[in-house]
Amino acid sequence: MFTGIVQATGQVGSLSLAGKAARLVIDAPGFWADTAIGDSIAIDGVCLTAKEFSGNSAVFDVSKESLDRTVIGGYKPKTMVNLEKALRLSDRLGGHIMQGHVDGLGSYLGKKVIGDNVELDFEIPEDIDRYTVEKGSIAINGISLTVARISNRRITIAVIPHTLEVTNLHTLAPGSAVNMECDIIAKYTEKLLLSGRPQSRIDEKYLKEKGFI
Repeated sequence: MFTGIVQATGQVGSLSLAGKAARLVIDAPGFWADTAIGDSIAIDGVCLTAKEFSGNSAVFDVSKESLDRTVIGGYKPKTMVNLEKALRLSDRLGGHIMQGHVDGLGSYLGKKVIGDNVELDFEIPEDIDRYTVEKGSIAINGISLTVARISNRRITIAVIPHTLEVTNLHTLAPGSAVNMECDIIAKYTEKLLLSGRPQSRIDEKYLKEKGFI
């Protein structure tokens, strides 16, 4: 489990394919001091297991599922990544509860500077739109953020200078893909509410296909 409070940034040393999976090397001087083989680390919000260490670097195996569903498949050497170690029971929950399981890829649209702060706009995937609410939590590249506004699958995030400085948000260019993880409470709530009830197949997509809208 994680909280979305980024503890450090690192750089991709290499990403090498091995069959359908990959071997990922992350360089982060000083970050690995209290980590061990088998520890869970969130890399841009993706929970990966440390396989080995060498100097300032850590090595991770990445499954085909993670390569296909996250930004990891597009990593290049020196790509900046957000890092967070797994939550201890004694730690402060500064962000929100995260699993490190990416629900989908969003797209960075651009920013607007407002005084000392910045508003960032993102397009969210259709299948996680229903879990996203104004003033609710969402994880973007492993960062716990609050949705300031939402409209037609476009969300606006208000970001303070500190967050921009200590994460890789400032490296994004319009069109950049980002990892997104919904609030786990929203997904469990939906499951419980629908449990035991027939689920209607009539949605906006169905109505469009049938010519009703």
